[in-house]
Amino acid sequence: MGNTSIRKAVMINFVGKYSNILLGLVYSAILSRFLEPKDFGVVAVVTVFTSFFSLLANMGIGPAIIQNRELSNNDVNNIYSYTVYIGLLIGIAFSLFSIPLSMFYGDSVYIPIGILLSISLFFNTVNIVPNAILLKEHRFKLVNMRLVSVTIITAIPTLIMANFGFKYYSIVLHSILVSFVKFIWNYLTVKPQFHFRVDSDSIKKIRSFSSFQMGFSVINYFSRNLDNLLIGRFIGSEALGYYDKSYRLMLYPVNNLTHVITPVLHPILSASQFDKDKLFNQYKKVINILSVLGVFVSAFSFFAAEEIILIMYGNQWGLSVISFRYLALSIWAQMITSSTGSIFQSIGNTKLLFKTGLLSSALQVSSILIGVLLGDINSVALFITIGYNINFFITFFMLIKIGLGKSLVDFYKGFLPDIFNFIITFGAIFVVSQFRFDSLFISFGTKLVIGSLVYCTTLVFTKRYKILLMAFGRKKKKTKVS
Repeated sequence: MGNTSIRKAVMINFVGKYSNILLGLVYSAILSRFLEPKDFGVVAVVTVFTSFFSLLANMGIGPAIIQNRELSNNDVNNIYSYTVYIGLLIGIAFSLFSIPLSMFYGDSVYIPIGILLSISLFFNTVNIVPNAILLKEHRFKLVNMRLVSVTIITAIPTLIMANFGFKYYSIVLHSILVSFVKFIWNYLTVKPQFHFRVDSDSIKKIRSFSSFQMGFSVINYFSRNLDNLLIGRFIGSEALGYYDKSYRLMLYPVNNLTHVITPVLHPILSASQFDKDKLFNQYKKVINILSVLGVFVSAFSFFAAEEIILIMYGNQWGLSVISFRYLALSIWAQMITSSTGSIFQSIGNTKLLFKTGLLSSALQVSSILIGVLLGDINSVALFITIGYNINFFITFFMLIKIGLGKSLVDFYKGFLPDIFNFIITFGAIFVVSQFRFDSLFISFGTKLVIGSLVYCTTLVFTKRYKILLMAFGRKKKKTKVS
């Protein structure tokens, strides 16, 4: 097993993730010009359910493999074989589920889409164990090479199909190709062995950890996807297409800034699971980085929402602007709280993670229901944003106070400089936004330049720039005294 530091792993992930972001933005921008909002809305409805079936198949197996240091190769192969059988059952079940799904939404198109997506469900399930092994062995460079390669390989046929008028089926093809290409890559790399007969003792070794992990994942799924379900059912698939586009765009910085760091936390920090002081000190460094980055992204995205959406996706997506603007105000809180799951896992307390998920889900479900009752996607986005920001305090109370036994007040004090930086940057971009520009590109560039200059100034004033220097700069070499 590798002995990789968090800093080195983050840098590897940084290169891989941001290469993939660039490719993904180009792919998404082109695809959005070939397809209509309704095409994305149709697939978004089914994706909600494929995500749920994937959770049922996963059962917390991946994190449990990473956390458990006593699994033998035979145990791993038994667990892999178990996922093959589960993948087959899940695939068949989802194919059958597409029939009542089509009846619920009153559209028979969901039947062929469901049958096709059951293929990707199968391959995603059998990818669980190889993915976990690669992370457990700290093979982050290989994981990121796979990430970029799969994006390139799968984007080309998808765009060709979209160009020839295959509509939402081109998006379905992309899901199948991504899961299949990952499977081929993982199989050739990890070389897992399939056993027709699975030894249940291997499953029992991870059951305690994985059961609470699965419970958290299931309730987190509902809180994250109920908005799509209800919008698609009560407001319409076209409205869902606009909302889904704004939500996914909001997730770009949340996922691609946060997930540069968080995927490496559990594999590395799990080695310190019995030393909470060391683990907490390492985690605070991670939190500081996420907070410093999230402040600017949240403020800029709020005021540049129109420019970002219209430049990236075209004028036909204008109805996504307001919902994206509201959701942008949740980016900072989401970036920070999204790292907490890895820490709950690292201290081996998935039971507390499950309890935290219950509280968070109750809050988010309430927020979504209020928004849907008001009858438009902008209301949903606004109340979800409020929910995410309240959830910030709930989650860290559970993790810092109960899980790690540390002072919550001292922890929150660490964010005061970033709150100050946010207020100043927010005000500066607000002033720029009062001027009207003839070109979207000029407007975008002006807000970006002015916002960046003001923000960098606040970083120097509050000395928060040192956090970024420590994260991405080189450490000073100690000189020996003879």
